[in-house]
Amino acid sequence: MLAKSLKKQKNKLANGKVQLDYLSNGIFANRELPTFGRKIMETGQFPLRPKKLEVLQINLGYMCNQVCEHCHVDAGPDRKEIMTQKTMLQCLEVIKKTKATTLDFTGGAPEMNPNFRWFVDEASKTGIKDFIVRSNLTIIRAHKKYYDLPDFFKNHNVHVVSSMPHWTRGKTDKQRGSGVFDKSIKALQDLNAIGYGMLGSDLKLDLVYNPSGAFLPGDQVSMERDFKNALLEDFGIHFHSLFAITNLPVSRFLDYLIASDNYEDYMYSLVEAYNPSAVENVMCTNTISVSWDGWLYDCDFNQMLSLKVASNVKHISEYNEELLNNRNIIISQHCYGCTAGAGSSCQGTIA
Repeated sequence: MLAKSLKKQKNKLANGKVQLDYLSNGIFANRELPTFGRKIMETGQFPLRPKKLEVLQINLGYMCNQVCEHCHVDAGPDRKEIMTQKTMLQCLEVIKKTKATTLDFTGGAPEMNPNFRWFVDEASKTGIKDFIVRSNLTIIRAHKKYYDLPDFFKNHNVHVVSSMPHWTRGKTDKQRGSGVFDKSIKALQDLNAIGYGMLGSDLKLDLVYNPSGAFLPGDQVSMERDFKNALLEDFGIHFHSLFAITNLPVSRFLDYLIASDNYEDYMYSLVEAYNPSAVENVMCTNTISVSWDGWLYDCDFNQMLSLKVASNVKHISEYNEELLNNRNIIISQHCYGCTAGAGSSCQGTIA
């Protein structure tokens, strides 16, 4: 009964008819879940406010060559939402003026945007210190027009952050699709061949781990050690760091939780693992997320839930960093995912 109710409200949310009823009311069957706002109020951290802006994260579109079962963006080959060059030009004007030091391109597969390389070329001229592209790896081997991406990344000193759910074929393909593991291994070998991920190299290559089910990630340090040992021994692969990211109850992963009757238990596991120390460094406090059509969000999870920033400035075309820094961050129950255990952000654990 609960699953059907949640599913019904989720469908209404997708149609813009309600806003997070099932995430914000805290009621689950006969149990009550503390709202995230009340939880951080108990530790004197409400309202959540931005600190110094460090990261401008730009979503270039939801199109992707993969359909991963945990994807909070609901990305796939059939998605048509793609950032236009007009919006990119608006972003470039902001990039030239912002005090942010990191530019973070994400998707879908950001490389599938037809203006991706042009945008990277132009953005690399602005003086941004850290330049990230979040790659699913398989895009490098998806078509011959992408085969030279490793060289393109190297020429622009791009920090490559790559999806890699496990060091074994079975677990990786189960989460991301048949054949993904082998293509990912080949892509990593291609990146290693030109210097990415090697000891002492400035060409940064990091991997991202997401749990394959309704559970929290393990210790990031231990997992990084296991990943490095296994990938080096089996395939001769090197990388710099592993980021362990908690799956948040949004989009495709929410569908999975509801369909498997794991939603209520998963939410309780997040609440029970709540860590007030993680609240201090959640990514929404130093990041602005820009959607493919230029709207501004506190994070990409809020972007998927259509929760725009609580500011008079809501679009990249009217960007004003001073006004944005004087806002309250929009929170809801999904925020428990970023504050559970060691915390979670696009850069891995935070506490």
